[in-house]
Amino acid sequence: MKIEILGMGCHKCKMLYENAQRAVKEAGIEAEVVKVEDMDKITGYGVMLTPALVINGQVKAAGKTATSEEIKKWLKG
Repeated sequence: MKIEILGMGCHKCKMLYENAQRAVKEAGIEAEVVKVEDMDKITGYGVMLTPALVINGQVKAAGKTATSEEIKKWLKG
């Protein structure tokens, strides 16, 4: 599983990255969590507001910092 955090490194982007790492750990799954700061890649997903969360190529949230609980639901879903 691949989780991408889209954003330019702002505070909310860092929080989303931490929330994603926490969700993976708490869910007990194996996943690669990566930061994507390249604007071409971010806009390639159709994302105009950051931070955004992408799981296996699918945008799950944009323009908000999803909680670890929200992320766990998406990981299991």
